[in-house]
Amino acid sequence: MVLRAVVQTCLWLLFTAVLLFASAGTVRWGGGWAYIIVTALCSTAVTAWLLKHDPGLLAERLKSLVQRGQKTFDKVLIPVFFLLYYAWLAFMAVDAVRLAWSRVPFWLQALGVLFSVTGYWVVFLAFKVNSFAAPVIKIQRDRHQKLIDSGPYAVVRHPMYAGALPVFVGTALILGSWWGLLAAVMVMIPLLLVRILLEERTLEKELDGYADYVKRVRYRLIPGIW
Repeated sequence: MVLRAVVQTCLWLLFTAVLLFASAGTVRWGGGWAYIIVTALCSTAVTAWLLKHDPGLLAERLKSLVQRGQKTFDKVLIPVFFLLYYAWLAFMAVDAVRLAWSRVPFWLQALGVLFSVTGYWVVFLAFKVNSFAAPVIKIQRDRHQKLIDSGPYAVVRHPMYAGALPVFVGTALILGSWWGLLAAVMVMIPLLLVRILLEERTLEKELDGYADYVKRVRYRLIPGIW
């Protein structure tokens, strides 16, 4: 599993780097390198922690994004999401570098790094308490999945998605794309919200105790808002 984790991570980072710099038309792009470095460090740190403390969750997260038992809507939604995500990255490279439509000041790019690291930290906190945080929507009966309501799950029902919000904003700022930030707000985040609503429908029907959990923890992403 260690080898698989290393290979998958390296291939993913290589693909992302090639996509970004090819779309930008140059490798002389500080924002692109900053994004790759932040992503590499955060993902490697989380993977190393999972290897030591929760290999079962890591094994689950290394599986295919289309699996047996996964909800049909999710088998469609995940490929669409990832296609849009990488198209979004390529678009921001074109916007910020190749065509230079956007001009994001350095201090905001640095703030984007802080947003992204904060988002990864929230996701990590969710991993620490939820060994069933698979990337696909399915009930893991083979792993005896149970309701998790501790840690960040005592504050919001979907802390992993909550962590994704600052990562989306941070990514657009790091890469220096105002149009990318708009696309995050208008396309990427709404798609995430749709998945949350569909996932909750599944959990309320199939996961013991989830309906009561919804009554105890009122907010999905942001306390006091939604």
